[in-house]
Amino acid sequence: MKKAKIYIPNKSPMQSGYGKTDKWILEYETKNPTNNPLMGWESSTDTYSELRLEFSTKELAINYAKKKKIYFDLIEPKKRKTVKKSYADNFIK
Repeated sequence: MKKAKIYIPNKSPMQSGYGKTDKWILEYETKNPTNNPLMGWESSTDTYSELRLEFSTKELAINYAKKKKIYFDLIEPKKRKTVKKSYADNFIK
């Protein structure tokens, strides 16, 4: 049976905004990865590891996985805690 993970990707460090972080991704896990001795790359004969599906909602991704009988791990996004700061706070104390 195939195994996959369903998650929302984090924003990259080069990104200042949160664009392209609203889609849920279903990504298959690699079976039997091997290292290339010459270049040190990780490779596999499993072509499912190259497949990455995007869904607009979590429910659509879960329904797809259940319909195709894919065992999946759901990784919920963590909420960011923001602290409101003001420039004036540097001088108050």
